[in-house]
Parts: sequence; structure tokens; C-alpha cells
Amino acid sequence: MQRRTLGRTELEIPVVVFGAWALGGTGYWGASDDDLAVSAIREGIENGMDAIDTAPIYGLGHSEEVVGRAIDGFRDDVVVMTKVGLRWDTEDGGELLMESTNPDGSVMRVFKNSRPASVREEVERSLVRLGVDVLDLVQVHWPDATTPIADTMGALAELRAEGKLRAIGVSNYSPEQMAEAQAALGDIPLASDQPKYSLVAREAEAEVLPWCHEHEVGVVVYSPLEQGLLTGKVPPERTFEEGEGRSHRPTFRDENRRRVNAVLAETVAPIAESLGATLAQTVIAWTVQQPGVTAALVGARTPQQALENAAAGDLALDADQWTAIDTAFTNLELEPAAG
Repeated sequence: MQRRTLGRTELEIPVVVFGAWALGGTGYWGASDDDLAVSAIREGIENGMDAIDTAPIYGLGHSEEVVGRAIDGFRDDVVVMTKVGLRWDTEDGGELLMESTNPDGSVMRVFKNSRPASVREEVERSLVRLGVDVLDLVQVHWPDATTPIADTMGALAELRAEGKLRAIGVSNYSPEQMAEAQAALGDIPLASDQPKYSLVAREAEAEVLPWCHEHEVGVVVYSPLEQGLLTGKVPPERTFEEGEGRSHRPTFRDENRRRVNAVLAETVAPIAESLGATLAQTVIAWTVQQPGVTAALVGARTPQQALENAAAGDLALDADQWTAIDTAFTNLELEPAAG
């Protein structure tokens, strides 16, 4: 597995990081088997995917608990990455992000809340759920317009000084917001940003990736496989469980699936075959070879999926292969979201 240093920190992470969003067992991804999830994480660790990204909001704390089970006995072998800033369990301040209806008919409201007291409370709870004494990386999940960035960074810096976390990062921040965060941190390096990025979601190329590259901020991208679409295993006729988020995602519209699968078949498949790799592995390899990208978060629910993802960390595209994939998807036009 290729490894890279995260920004200006001392953390070294694999280019393929285990993403534990889908292991929460509720909400966007539907049900998940905890025992299978634990086995998947351990398979990833054994094959070099020894950094794990989670968050309190994933399964309302359950993802962190599953990760905690999986790393029990392996703490010294893994980089534990979690987040703060999304609260479902309190409405005490913050910016409303979303509302959803629970199976029992109750309404859940999720707030962007990066207030210092909330950040501290989340870190303390994550330490317990994960069963660790220190978190390797804590990232602010989304910017909170109701809280000054300097206040949030100050709280995280205090927690770092107390030995409860090692590195501080952000997620979904603009270059301007990252510059403000770094200014507030002073001599503490801003470790990372976590933007959405894939062959069909390339907005980060315009400003975020160049800024992070210039300022030595690590970039750990999420959804590099567009939630499975770029694996070639999501034909137009495939259906999803009721309530699963992908059924409402514009890229998963039938026509868009057809267009994406056509490019995968015409351009990516021959390259994957020549490398003895799968479509997913080839797409992951393209992603982590994008200038400015440190690593990619890739989820897995089974050991087999984790093993396939980990193998992508050893795959290298030559310049012609990388450019062919890049050009094909640059020229791909998808139908926009309705309305």
C-alpha cells in the first residue's frame, strides 16, 4: 500500500483509507451487519488500509462503536479519524442542516454546531465510543455559519494540548475558510480538508485542490466511487431499498447511469484489464494520482470489498492511462438534477 504524510503533520496514512460511513446501520445506507463490518475493517487493516474515517453522525454514534470494536487490540496499528460539528442529539444552537422522519414518525433535526462546548462534548463522547485515549485526527464536518471559525479551532487546539487528539482538520471547507482556520491555529498545522471528489464530481479541482497543494494541507477525498456508481456494478435497472439515499441522487438517474457505465466500458475497462485490476480499483488509482489528493476514503461492508479496495493502493496508472480516463470523464455530460 502506498503511504503519504498528511499535510505538515507527523501522521502517515495509506492512500486508500477505510470509510466507515455506511457502517452506521441506519439512515442513508440502510441496514448493516455489525459482525461483517468488523471483519471488513480488520481485513482492511491487515492489508494496509490502516487508517479509518468515521463520524458521530454516521448511524448516530453506531459507526464509531463498530469501529471501536474492530480496532480493539489493534489500536497501535491504526490511524483513527473522526469528526465534530453535526449534532442530532441537541438543538442548542447551530445552523440547521437537514430534517428527516424516523421510522417511528418522529422528526430528527441535524444541526451544524461547531461551538466550543459542543466540540468538546463530541470529542469526549467519540473517545468513549471508539474506546481510545486519543484521536489521531479530528475534522470539523461542515462549516457552521453561526460559530466563528477561530472559536472552533481554539477549542480543538485546547483538546490537542490536553492530549485528546493529535491533528486538526476540516471537511467541506472553502479555501477562504481553510485560510481562516489555519490563521486561528497559528503554529499548529491544519492537517487536512475532506472534500467530495470523484470522476463525476470534480468541483474541488477548481480551487480546493490547488489551495491545499500550495499550502501543504492534506486532502482526503470522499465518495471517490460516487457511492458505487463508478464500480460499473450499478446498471440502470438496479433498485435500492426504500429510504436509501442513492435513489434520490442525480447521478443515479437511469440515463446518467447509462452514460457513466458506457464510459467505464469504453475507456476504463480496457485499462483495468491490462492492469489485472477491477474497474473500482482503477478509478481509485486515478483518484489518488490526482495532484493535490493525499488519499481517498473508500467504504466496504464485507471483507471481500475491503480486500479489493486495499489492493487499489498498490496500483499505478501510467501517464497515458491516467489521461485517457481523465479526458473521457471530462467530456462526459450528465443530465442535471430536476428543477
